[in-house]
Amino acid sequence: MTTPFESPVPAPGPAQARPGCKLGPIADCVGSSHRAWLEPMRESYFASGRTLSHLSGRVLLAKSKLSELLRGVALYPRWEVIHRLSTELNMPTWPLYRLWRQAALDAQKTREWIDRSTEKATLATANLKPPLEHGALRQMVEMDYLRYAQVFLFDDPRDAAVADTFDILWLYWNEALASPDIRRYAWNILRATVMSKTPHMDGRPELGPAAFDTVALRSRTSDTDRMAQVAESLELFKAISKLPDAQLDVMVLRHLCGLPPARVSALLGVPLAAVLSDERHAVRYLERAIYLPPETGGPTP
Repeated sequence: MTTPFESPVPAPGPAQARPGCKLGPIADCVGSSHRAWLEPMRESYFASGRTLSHLSGRVLLAKSKLSELLRGVALYPRWEVIHRLSTELNMPTWPLYRLWRQAALDAQKTREWIDRSTEKATLATANLKPPLEHGALRQMVEMDYLRYAQVFLFDDPRDAAVADTFDILWLYWNEALASPDIRRYAWNILRATVMSKTPHMDGRPELGPAAFDTVALRSRTSDTDRMAQVAESLELFKAISKLPDAQLDVMVLRHLCGLPPARVSALLGVPLAAVLSDERHAVRYLERAIYLPPETGGPTP
């Protein structure tokens, strides 16, 4: 089983064997927005110690259908079923509903279908408040998360990615609190969510949209200077996209978002020395990539 981010929490010990058939993996065809709520629900199921047979009777759904739901191989599920299952698994309803609704829209479900599927569980979608610590963290980092996401995504996908990040974090809140650094835990979720929505080329994220929103580009007045800056930025961003993940994040936050090293360290939940080291290695690679003859591949981590 995979999660939508690399969890810093050590892997738990082997779970006690359950009677009955083992739940299979999520189907490869399941999209990122569907996985955003399905993966936390599966983890809650595994942590609960329940069996499919037991849950089947509680949520009024055949065991085979429940297995299909938890693997993402059936038709997209109605909210009333998800609500019953989330209640049994003691999951917070509001962030789960928001993620479910976005995935329903991505699955081409109409708003009328969404409204009909929530008629029997309308109280579950009340705008409940997250834990106080969750709200405090969001207040501290949300604007910087939006700046980071803007480098890869346009406005609407950017806002959706950051909103999804905090909803997913809410669903994983207990695990986040138990992690070595909650800031690093939250950043892993943000990064995975943004990357799942970002166009990729040759396995690396494209930074093209950021070329039209840099400080240097906005300061140009001449059309000739503007076009030259676009070409220069595109070359730089193509090189940045080849950096290892940690170096890429540092360069985006430092040089495209304009954040100081100490702030980057706090956002990523890593030591300041690690930020400065990643920046030095990235700068050296970019200098070679841009000003020297092209090299094959990218930098080494």
